[in-house]
Amino acid sequence: AYNLHVENGKTYLLRVINAALNDELFFKIAGHDLTVVEVDASYTKPFKTDTLFLGPGQTTTALLTTDRGIGKYVIAISPFMDTVVSVDTFTGTGYLIYNNTLPSIPTTMTTMPPVNATWKTLVFAESLRSLNSKQYPANVPLTVDHSLLFTIGVGIDPCATCSNGSRAVAAINNITFDMPTIAILEAHYYGIKGVFTDDFPGKPLMPYDYTGVQPTNLQTMHGTRVYRLAYNSTVELVIQGNSMLAPESHPTHLHGFNFFAVGRGLGNFNPAKDPKKYNLVDPVERNTISVPTAGWTAIRFRADNPGVWFFHCHLEVHTTWGLEMAFLVENGKGPEESVVPPPRDLPQC
Repeated sequence: AYNLHVENGKTYLLRVINAALNDELFFKIAGHDLTVVEVDASYTKPFKTDTLFLGPGQTTTALLTTDRGIGKYVIAISPFMDTVVSVDTFTGTGYLIYNNTLPSIPTTMTTMPPVNATWKTLVFAESLRSLNSKQYPANVPLTVDHSLLFTIGVGIDPCATCSNGSRAVAAINNITFDMPTIAILEAHYYGIKGVFTDDFPGKPLMPYDYTGVQPTNLQTMHGTRVYRLAYNSTVELVIQGNSMLAPESHPTHLHGFNFFAVGRGLGNFNPAKDPKKYNLVDPVERNTISVPTAGWTAIRFRADNPGVWFFHCHLEVHTTWGLEMAFLVENGKGPEESVVPPPRDLPQC
């Protein structure tokens, strides 16, 4: 087991990374609170908590004050899953050990949140705020050039070679991403035709009650589609979880950008009411965000990084099933706002 040896009366900076492929995780140290100061390499307003919550690929920096004198305290992680999808509920453990602690002293244990502790994840998410200081301003886009709604979830496609005649897939706006054999960035840079199309829909093609009664047809469309953005344009993206087969919490990651998480809620996003409750002052800035089960999360970012950028669920199984798309950000003016040429020694796949 992992052992963290500490001195009494010190403050330690812990960098916690969820390296799991398919589990959102709770993290606790028995008998100690943690002060969160950063997530995904962006500073936050410090807040104290007894439990961290991280999706796959998310990082959290927290301050730990060792004020218990002596003792051995369990460090524990456990999974979160608030739906009918099965999950291994095993708790992983390590130990925080104060110097001069005798082996005979019993270990102080802790109680982990229930596997379906939705309230715990929501409280943690709502506690995260950007510093928004003079030195570290929160430059939230206040005007929006592209207002997008992406539904995310799973489906079932026919499969002639599968034993039961079907296979599980995943999709954004009911489009399952087909991985190309030529890189999209390469095709974009050199103008290679037939690799991708730039017609990814900015909203569902067939709107329905996303978190209510689901369509009887669970089949998805397929394609290698991108959504095109002009350089320096601003984007609001509402990521809406659906209840196809089973609603599920989706940790979702955007390559190439940080974004601001300006809103979240349960059920279907209401474009008339929900934007009025956005936090446009000090929303947390990060690159991976959990979309709550049968709920939604709204993010904003500025497309100031030209190129082709993957947007996908950070649950590995959902990525392999096709829950992804790509943003194509066009060049701006001059070399500083344009995609750099590939290096001469770029490996050829």
